[in-house]
Amino acid sequence: MCELFGLSASRAIPLQDTPLVRFPERGGGTADNPDGWGMAWRKPDGGPHRFRLAKEPAPACESALFAQLIRTKASDLVISHVRKARIPPIRALQDTHPFLRDCCGYQWAFAHNGLVPEVVDVERPAREHVCRPRGETDSDFAFCHVLGHLKDLPGKDWLGEIGRISEIIAGIGKFNFLLSDGVRLIAYGHDRLHYLESADTGNAVVLVATEPLSGHAGWTAFAPGELRIYEGGARVGRIQTHPVEAAVSRVDA
Repeated sequence: MCELFGLSASRAIPLQDTPLVRFPERGGGTADNPDGWGMAWRKPDGGPHRFRLAKEPAPACESALFAQLIRTKASDLVISHVRKARIPPIRALQDTHPFLRDCCGYQWAFAHNGLVPEVVDVERPAREHVCRPRGETDSDFAFCHVLGHLKDLPGKDWLGEIGRISEIIAGIGKFNFLLSDGVRLIAYGHDRLHYLESADTGNAVVLVATEPLSGHAGWTAFAPGELRIYEGGARVGRIQTHPVEAAVSRVDA
């Protein structure tokens, strides 16, 4: 059921020197996620629109483009995803993660593992919202739902609100995700996510993945409902949520 990969570092590093090189095989090779892949990585020139995005509705393990990007790109902030199509159960570019949206003066990137179909029924009839899903996945609807709760908040309140709404959405399904505002890597482990923190080479680096991508003993499972926030490879926040069954509320503009 889909897999996630995230990277946050204190400086740009060649992606071919990271466990990301093992990730394409999780897309239809060593794992049953053959229905698309995507990667968002931070551009070196900064600014409010920080990400570049590449994705295909095809198996990552067979993608020459994905392999080329890993060989040739360097970045200090990455979100990647391999997809198992369930909602909808078809391959389509618009349903392939990550998704990018503008909100609150930033460009946000989001990728999700799990199923939260009830969010679709909440978001679809909304009259006005900060964003409209471009595809049909529950993940895209959940992304817009999260941003809808952030749009009127000052920046200092974003992280707490992300924790609150993540807890609610996780109460109605499976909601593991990676989110970034182009500065921070925000990772929520509802029931299936791991992290690896390292500063061995003089560069602070954190890796986040659905399943450990190497035999390194330092991979640690997220506590159920744990939200971890990283910036420049260092943890800058942590929120422990406690998902329970709950109704998701709509935020109208």
